[in-house]
Amino acid sequence: MEWMFPRARRRFSTTTVAPHGHVTPPKPGEELHVTFIDKEGAEHEFAVSAGDNLMDIAQAEDLEMEGACGGSCACSTCHVIVEDPDKYDAMPEPSDDENDMLDLAFGLTETSRLGCQVKMSKEIDGVKIRLPSMTRNLQAADFKGAKKS
Repeated sequence: MEWMFPRARRRFSTTTVAPHGHVTPPKPGEELHVTFIDKEGAEHEFAVSAGDNLMDIAQAEDLEMEGACGGSCACSTCHVIVEDPDKYDAMPEPSDDENDMLDLAFGLTETSRLGCQVKMSKEIDGVKIRLPSMTRNLQAADFKGAKKS
């Protein structure tokens, strides 16, 4: 029977592994700086590139930030607190989707943002970001079709 159906040669290929975080190393002289304050209060300062978002930076540097939705603004697990109100005011306004997800965040403050939605820029160079003591993994999908009492 094998002579009727010769074995097909299988082709095998691989793709390049993308590093977690998807951040771009800064070019000399174009570095921006961000400091993360972890749950224990330790500060971690990094030189980053314009356009990188806070969630990707934190994950690339192995800080504890989940980002359950992969940065699609569909959960609140990348919730961060901007320490300096002036830096917060220099950021673009949060979208309605971001505000909806922030409503689900643990420990919400006046300067809370989703890390996946904040991109580094010259206007916020030197920003200090506090990671909250806890996160809630609630997603918008958790509430679709829920009965109202």
